[in-house]
Parts: sequence; C-alpha cells; structure tokens
Amino acid sequence: MAVSDVARIDWRHEADVVVIGSGAAGLPAAIAARECGASVIMVEAEDDIGGHAITSGGNVPLGGGNAAQRAHGIDDSPDLMFRDLTDWSVVESNGFPDYRYNDHEIIRAFCDHAATTHDFLLKHGVAFIDQAPDARGGNAVGNSVPREMHCAAMDWPLVQTGKPADPAVRATTSTGNGLMRPLEASARRLGVQILLRHRMIALHRESPRSGRVRGIAVQTDAGVIDIFAHKAVIIATGGSTGNVNFRRMFDPRLTEEYCGLSGMPWSDQDASGEIAAMEIGASLWGLYNQMGEFGYSVTKPSAVGCQYNYQNLRWRPGSRVFHKARAIGLTVGDWQNVITVNMQGLRFYDETGRGFTTNNYNSINPYVQGDWRNAENVRYKANNWLNAAMAGIGDGKNGGGPIWAIFDAAACEREGWVAEPPHVDYAAGFCFRAESLAALAESIVMPHQRVPMPPENLEATVARYNAFVDSGVDEDFGKPKPLYKISTPPFHAAWATPVIHDTRAGLRINAHCQVVDLSGRVIPGLYCGGESSGGFSQHGLARATCQGYIAGRHAMSES
Repeated sequence: MAVSDVARIDWRHEADVVVIGSGAAGLPAAIAARECGASVIMVEAEDDIGGHAITSGGNVPLGGGNAAQRAHGIDDSPDLMFRDLTDWSVVESNGFPDYRYNDHEIIRAFCDHAATTHDFLLKHGVAFIDQAPDARGGNAVGNSVPREMHCAAMDWPLVQTGKPADPAVRATTSTGNGLMRPLEASARRLGVQILLRHRMIALHRESPRSGRVRGIAVQTDAGVIDIFAHKAVIIATGGSTGNVNFRRMFDPRLTEEYCGLSGMPWSDQDASGEIAAMEIGASLWGLYNQMGEFGYSVTKPSAVGCQYNYQNLRWRPGSRVFHKARAIGLTVGDWQNVITVNMQGLRFYDETGRGFTTNNYNSINPYVQGDWRNAENVRYKANNWLNAAMAGIGDGKNGGGPIWAIFDAAACEREGWVAEPPHVDYAAGFCFRAESLAALAESIVMPHQRVPMPPENLEATVARYNAFVDSGVDEDFGKPKPLYKISTPPFHAAWATPVIHDTRAGLRINAHCQVVDLSGRVIPGLYCGGESSGGFSQHGLARATCQGYIAGRHAMSES
C-alpha cells in the first residue's frame, strides 16, 4: 500500500501495539507490552481465545535455571541450554538432526529469557504442577537436564469437554487451558482490548517494500476495518499447518486429505500472518526444521474413526466445538488389533511401527555436548510408518490418500470399543462398517478416497494377514508375531490417516523477534513469535510464550 493510501485510511481503532492472534505467543506479547505502558489491541479470528495452545497438553520446557529447576536441585543455565539446542551431534534413530539447523541468534535470545518468562507466567496466574521438571511431553528440548513443566488445569473449564477437570486431579492434570485462561484473565484485567471474530487480512506498510508497518486490515462480521499501530504490529497467528498450498512448499505430499490437524476445529493455522508479511517483503526462515523427519510435525494417529485424531487430543460431547469435531474417536491401545491399508486396500508397513522421534532429556545416554560419538552411538531405526503411509499408490498424484484401520467385532471387544456415534463418524465418511470385507471396501466413498477400493484387494490382504497369524510371522512387513485374525463380522474401516501437528518454519526474525526481509533488513514496526516464526526446531509452548514476551517488551522501544 502506497504512502498516500496509508495517509487516507479511515482507521477504525488505534493502539500503541496491535497483536494478531491470542495464543501462546499473542497473549504474552500483549501482556508484556501492556506492562511496559502500551495501549494494546489484540485481534483474534476465532470465537474464543487460545489458538492451538489451549488444546495442548500444557507442557512448557522453560529451562535455563528457572525457579522450579533450582527448587528441585536441577543445575541448568542459559549457556547449558544454548549448547543443547544448537548441538550438531544429536541425531534421531533415523539419522535426522534435531538442533543442527537452529538459528543461533534466536536460540540465544530464547535461552537468555526462558527463566524470566517462567517467572512472568507465574506472575500472571499460571499454576504449574508442583513437581520437579521432567521429560514428559518434551520435543527437541535438550538432552542434558529435565526442563519440562506442566500447566495445572485448576478450575478452568476444559475446551475438550466444556467442564472443569475432576476436583481430585485439577492441580495435577496438565492442560493448555491452565496456561491460556489465566493469561486471558490477566490481559483483560490489565486493559488489553481483545477483539474476537476479527480476522487479519493484510498488513499496512508505508510502501510495498519499505517504510514502517502502520497497522492492519481486519475482516469482521460487519465488513473490513483498519486498525492503526503507533509503535508495532506483532504477528502471533500460529503457523501454517492448515493452509494446504503453503505447507506443500515444505512437503508436496501433504495434500488435502491430511485434514485432521491437531488443534482443530478449535482453531486453524492458516498461514495468514506469514502470507501477509511476505506480501510486504518478509522472508521465510528455517525451512529444514519443518521438513526434517524428527519431532511432531507429522504424527501417527492414536485414535481411529474420526477426522481429528491427534495423539494427545480427544474431543468430547460438551465441548463448544464438538459439533465440528463430530466424533471422539476410538483410541488404539494395541496396534495388533488392526491392520492399516491404503486406498487400494493394501497393507504398507508394520502397524506397530513408530512415528518420528525427538530428542529429550536423557534420550542419548551417555551424552557429551557436541561430541561426535553422540551420533555414532545412536542405533539406526527407520521409523517409516509415516513415510510409507504418505507414499501414495503410484498413480502419478501427490498425497498418500486416506489410510484405513481395518478391524472386526472381536477387536472391538478386546479394545473395549463402541463403534457407534459419538465415538466414530459415519456421517462424514470417516468410518465405515459392513458384514463382509467386500461390502466394506465398496462402502468406502468419501471426498479424499480418490479411487475405489477394489474388494478383491481387501479380501486378499486380510486373508494373507490371517495366514501370518497362523504362522506367527509377518512375511511382508515384519510385524512382531501377528496375534489376531480379522474374521468376525461386522468389519470396520476407520480413518487412520497421519496427522499434521506443529509448524517449525515461518518468518525470519532476529533476537528481538523483529521480522526480517529478503535483503536481511528489519521491517520497522513488525514483530513475530511462536509457530509463525522460523529458525527454531522446538515444538510448542515454551518458544511461543518466550518469544511473545520478548516481542511485547521490545515493541515499546520502537520510535
């Protein structure tokens, strides 16, 4: 937008700092800016605050020698954490490095501010479970010491159920609600203006590739309005997993059928922040961290028969968004109870195979920071269930298509499954059942099943697998001693397609979380943090809260 156009804009609202998004980066940014004396407007596209963070497990690895670590005798420091998170020698069992491609400037800032961010969260009402930091839920958090802390659910209603946790476990259950609701309450108490159902559609810069960012355009129910920022705009829109064409820049396999994204349907990750910033010259950064086969960028599902089958999130009746989620899903306790087949009704890998792994405290033992022996001592294991699932069917098209878990009535009995709504989603085509395998294959009709499943393929696949149960040897994929035949009707085909989880590539930022353009120059007045930013391999809440804190404080130094 040209200078003259900016000058003519009829600004509907104005504030010193405008924050886009109310998740784990946005709320800390808004609070930190407000504490520094800024007037703050926060816009949120959805009907409620929280983003993907509020649906998370509430695991926050803010180490660096924070108060919780000190209280439990854990010897950590910013320097130790920095060396952990930039250690080239750490690799996963499939050979992929967790930390090698991290931006050292960004990691240094995170490590230097992590303990302060921990104190900031406590100050603003977040209650952590009263226990020593551990390794539960850790994802590229460093190998040397435990850093993971867990936000207590307390009395806040859970977004997954619409009700608070059982009183007996409210102080010991970890949930993203326990992070986001206290921060929301603090933001409102401090006077942050939160505008829900306000979707940012553009950034206003003085000229298309130069000058300051002056504000944003927002789509509302009543039309488009413009909001002026005297000092800064902070992008905290949460990443790009929900934008099919954007995510396919990193991995062309991730076509439309990967529609069960973690965090949805509470909130989307539509790449709106990244796209708007790129339109005014911003650069992307840290792309390897999105493409590398480590961590939870793509995960194996833990539940079948529902669209939203991320391993750590189950939607329940009573949730405000259950009408969108439609089904709880059948949680798989033992993958011996199912076989997984592709669109053609063919098995493709050992069903008990793992997804991608990630480094955590004590993952490598013994461990010496930066020592070549760390990689030498890792025992190679492919962990290729995900890659095999996404390989496709050789028809010249991208995308692996739906993956179906095939099981019978006996498996339902062993697992304790009730293959009826609201546990499974027949209406939207994420679960099917029939009295014969041939009829089951013919019944699988839904938008993402781009080819009919040949009934003879499914019949032959099951017959061959049943023979492996008799022999005790999976001659095709090496599944450890197949245990159960699939022979008792009714038979079921339940959605078991890989799940896209988090975003680890995004806009280029510097240590102050200022957005940087394609020429390496800071874009004045524009900040970003959390999953919309790049250069950091770690998943989730710690980097988002810390970068939000950094961005909010530094924004007030803008002239």
